[in-house]
Amino acid sequence: MKALTWHGKGDIRCDQVADPAIEDDRDVIIKVTCCAICGSDLHLMNGYMPTMES
Repeated sequence: MKALTWHGKGDIRCDQVADPAIEDDRDVIIKVTCCAICGSDLHLMNGYMPTMES
């Protein structure tokens, strides 16, 4: 499947990744038909993640 992946400051790519798998009885797999980004998601482009520990 395709996934938007963060590789570092200014480096976000659409990569082919492994399909998800059910690992627990409470897991589900959903089909995403559309998505959007929030303005705060753009912090990743500059390498700033306020919740990430140093």
